[in-house]
Amino acid sequence: MIELPFNHSIVGQRMSPVEILFPLIFIVISGFLSAKIGFIAINQLDGLRTFIFNLCIPVLLFSSMVQADLKSLATGSLLLSFYLPVALTYAGLYLFLFKAQHRSKADSAALALSGTYSNTVLVGLPIILMALGEQAAAMVFMIITFHSAMLFFMTFLLAARHKNKLDIAKPLLLNPIVISITSGLILNVAGLKLPSLILESFSWLAKPAIPGALFILGASLVQYGVRGKLQGAIWLSAVKLTLLPGLVYLFATYLGLATQQVQVVTLMSASPLGVNAYLVARQLDSQQATLAATVVLSTVLSMVSLTGWLYFLV
Repeated sequence: MIELPFNHSIVGQRMSPVEILFPLIFIVISGFLSAKIGFIAINQLDGLRTFIFNLCIPVLLFSSMVQADLKSLATGSLLLSFYLPVALTYAGLYLFLFKAQHRSKADSAALALSGTYSNTVLVGLPIILMALGEQAAAMVFMIITFHSAMLFFMTFLLAARHKNKLDIAKPLLLNPIVISITSGLILNVAGLKLPSLILESFSWLAKPAIPGALFILGASLVQYGVRGKLQGAIWLSAVKLTLLPGLVYLFATYLGLATQQVQVVTLMSASPLGVNAYLVARQLDSQQATLAATVVLSTVLSMVSLTGWLYFLV
């Protein structure tokens, strides 16, 4: 299994939520302060963001999928317990906004995305690694394979801005995360083994992935604000951080998943809104300010909500 950038001597031991969250919050705050005081200029983040998101994280995901024990991870009930509540919550939000509040299709789709799209890679994955260990992290990689693809496809389709199906599929098919997980999965299923020297080299490239992503998350928060959109951000954050993970937990429990599986899917869905949702809103030219505010507010509030979920689950 690829070496991940955490202290393995403490992973798997009984840890308090504070011990789990503090290193992650510390890195996020470091990134935020670095950008806030001008130690790192916002325009300098582009190169670092490309390095982390287009190289380090895809290498981490690819290497983990190549080496994952798929027989113990790939179960239909596991995937169903995550994706069904997400799809139902998205559909419920969209119908409420479109039918009851008479919002436009684009506005309804963008706001529904903000209540369901999880920042799994930057927030959920590090927390699950620290709390539950690498086997649980491999479970995350299996689940998130279609996470962005499903929600972004639904959003673009319901927003009715793209008449050509290729316009909808192109950003999904070219997504580095989708490509890395899919290619790693294909090699794993085919039984192809990569040389140990290659895997060791990949492990070095993967080491900056999680801390680098958390640092960028903190620095990126300087770019976004909640001014003027606080009301919408509050109720969307409440849906994202409490209602959605609550539904996922109920579905996972009802389907009889193992304890660790219930913990993984619930913590994944309890992650704050991912910044990619804001980028989708920019593409749709719809509700950009509200989604930016929700990214910031849900990330800040998740420090409290995730602590609660960790006490409840772990």
